[in-house]
Amino acid sequence: MTERKQISTAAFPALSWQETGNGPVLVLIHGFPENSDLWQPVIPALSEQFRLVIPDLPGAGESKRPADAPLTVELMAEAIHAILDAGAIDRAVIAGHSMGGYTALAFADLYPGYVQGLSLVHSLANADDEEKKESRRKSVALIRKGGKETFVRQMIPNLFSESFRKEQPETIHTQVARALQLPDEDMIAFYEAIAARPDRTAVVRDAAFPVQWIIGKEDTATPSEKALQQAGLSDVSFIHVYQACAHMSMLEQPEQLATDVAGFGLYCKNR
Repeated sequence: MTERKQISTAAFPALSWQETGNGPVLVLIHGFPENSDLWQPVIPALSEQFRLVIPDLPGAGESKRPADAPLTVELMAEAIHAILDAGAIDRAVIAGHSMGGYTALAFADLYPGYVQGLSLVHSLANADDEEKKESRRKSVALIRKGGKETFVRQMIPNLFSESFRKEQPETIHTQVARALQLPDEDMIAFYEAIAARPDRTAVVRDAAFPVQWIIGKEDTATPSEKALQQAGLSDVSFIHVYQACAHMSMLEQPEQLATDVAGFGLYCKNR
């Protein structure tokens, strides 16, 4: 049974996460504009072998971001650290989807001793280039002008493969509805944090732990060519390229994702 837990700290008014299962710890960090419920399709399989810790990042779900500090991927990593310390956890495999991958990279940079393995699920280690930053600035301006729904309804379908969009329109609808629940200011804070993140290719290149790459062949948000270039940087890399999949393998191909993440997690445990 999945249990909902919450703490407050001097830095965070509320940090919430879901926890279930037993065994080595596997942290699943959601992307933008999601919350911990994103991982629901893979929880049953993964909880058979792992103690799952599935946070709501500050500002998402039931977690609150600090009122007196700008949201950054480093601050999100500090939230993960606070949650792990609350659970007396000092070693874990850290898996992050998209923005959650940026957070996982920041965590590995700040707290490398905690990391048994790093799984980047449709995510990259480089910073945004200027063209991408400008695109994000335009999206932020649109949301500020009351255009959140327009932004979400344009973005979410493009995260999925063409075949999935045709075959599973109800899933797309559910994801749009979930994204629209995120308050405008929190959505802006997340998007600005993504745009401001630094390059962390050195974290991958110098990793003392294995790194896994989950890559969607049809992913336009995290192009497979860029991911494959970075995937060879670390000494120990697990590389999985999913055909007929874009940016959302936990929804598009959950059984395969659960199998691959479980295999990686067990390798890291036994290493």
